[in-house]
Amino acid sequence: MLRFALQSKPMARSSNLAIKISPKVVARRGGIVVLPLKEYQRLLASVIPTYYLKGKSGAKLDRLVEKGLQEYRKGKTRAIRSLADLDSES
Repeated sequence: MLRFALQSKPMARSSNLAIKISPKVVARRGGIVVLPLKEYQRLLASVIPTYYLKGKSGAKLDRLVEKGLQEYRKGKTRAIRSLADLDSES
């Protein structure tokens, strides 16, 4: 967690609010990003959760993906624009 040192006295409207961030903290954390709050909230809302399957269902999915990749490498797949194209070309 980054800690910011803000001035405690009220500042005039025209002055800039100073934020002090230690270079050591930035280096230790791998960098820092400053975003407007609305942009951060938009990014947060667009995040898709990641799920990890374990056990039999995970192993089954791994085999299915591997089989699909092998078929792709062998040229057994085809490009389609929609699922309706599956019925028209056999």
